[in-house]
Amino acid sequence: MKTDVGYKPGDFVVYKVTKQSSHPTPRASKVYPSPHGDNYTYCVEKYWVVDHMIDDSQIVVRTRRGKERTIDLDDPCLRHANWWERVLSSHRFPLPPEKATKIDQPILKAR
Repeated sequence: MKTDVGYKPGDFVVYKVTKQSSHPTPRASKVYPSPHGDNYTYCVEKYWVVDHMIDDSQIVVRTRRGKERTIDLDDPCLRHANWWERVLSSHRFPLPPEKATKIDQPILKAR
């Protein structure tokens, strides 16, 4: 296992997820119909931020909704975000913790 993994907290990463459903999402790529035509298999790119490293082989990433995912560094679906993805798709990456609002906070309604 190499020690210089190239990921540090705060790095923007892209993770390619393979999904299957009867209706691919608008961001779907590599869409293929199933053999009997009931479903589609497709890929969706997820835009996450590195939260911290567990060891030299795994990182913990944060999603836009605040969930944490543990990913192996040798996973072929994981890669650094390109500069144009950081600029053009900046709204898809999670906000830094100091700017994010908590989902658990109650929303006050006017009566």
